Amino acid sequence: MKIIVTGKNIAISDKIQDAIDKKFEKLGKYFADDIQAKVLIHPEKAKVKVEATIVTKGTIFRAEDVAQDVFDCIDTVADKLLTQMSKYKGKLMKRHKGKESIKFEMIPEAPAAEETRVVKTKKFQLMPMTVDDAILQMEMLQHNFFVFLDTETDSVNVVYKRNDNDYGLLETEH
Repeated sequence: MKIIVTGKNIAISDKIQDAIDKKFEKLGKYFADDIQAKVLIHPEKAKVKVEATIVTKGTIFRAEDVAQDVFDCIDTVADKLLTQMSKYKGKLMKRHKGKESIKFEMIPEAPAAEETRVVKTKKFQLMPMTVDDAILQMEMLQHNFFVFLDTETDSVNVVYKRNDNDYGLLETEH
């Protein structure tokens, strides 16, 4: 696995690089050599934020943490990624049966968890609207996301409220 470390408004020291390499080396044994792990480190107020993304065929593992100490963040992010891999091992094995992008036999088994199930289904008619109209509708409904038919692109999109109180847009492709 190739690890790409980027610092945004922060210098990546050799000590930080070594800590990331050491932690992600443990995760690297679960993936083929052509997989990339992207790690972004940047200051956030009086703390530091570490974000990591590993993209495999059909699956994205992503974790982030904010703390006073960058090394605590690195440990937490690596642990979160390992937990995600363990939790989705069964689903990934079914989806990627026989493919070499992930070495499933090496991922530890997840602790026994309840089976995921759909407990409610809603049907609604997609309304053509602009992104701004969709955000307004989402706010009026007091939801944290809203699915709509974008009048500009004629595709089904989703607007959502981010943790920083800004908005995000998920655009679909055909």
